[in-house]
Amino acid sequence: MVILQTNRLTLSTVSMEDAPFILELLNTPNWLRYIGDRGIFSLERAEDYIQQGPQKSYAQFGFGLWRVARTDDNLSLGVCGLLKRDTLDDPDIGFAFLPEYEGQGLAFESSHAVLNYAATTLKLKRIIAITTEENQRSLNLLNRLGLSFEKKITLPGQLQEFILLGKNLSVEE
Repeated sequence: MVILQTNRLTLSTVSMEDAPFILELLNTPNWLRYIGDRGIFSLERAEDYIQQGPQKSYAQFGFGLWRVARTDDNLSLGVCGLLKRDTLDDPDIGFAFLPEYEGQGLAFESSHAVLNYAATTLKLKRIIAITTEENQRSLNLLNRLGLSFEKKITLPGQLQEFILLGKNLSVEE
């Protein structure tokens, strides 16, 4: 199901047919380095991830990570969307793209559209993001989107320290 579109991109719900793409994305070097190894090494595990991750989030919160595809040919490029973590007060924006599509402005374009959707359609008042200090590309993108440093946090069950950024949303996005 299509959620939103930009000039170049279509964001839609992740379906079981996306399992090969999800398997590839979750095993890219940047996903493993900055997001973490989810142990997704087969199509069956990718399908479980889709059911327990994005699809469960859609049902529970009305949002989640969406598949980002080129509008003209529906080629899967990455994911972008909103996550609601039990340990954080506000939904957080997340994004990841296949290596061959990084550095083309796709993360900014899709994230900017997601922020607008969050404010206008979902009526969310605030969005956060978490990333590591070493992930400078992500930090730069989040700053361009208007998110600002708030504090450093450690998530339950993790040793690594994260940077939490936040932004109050308004309809004027």
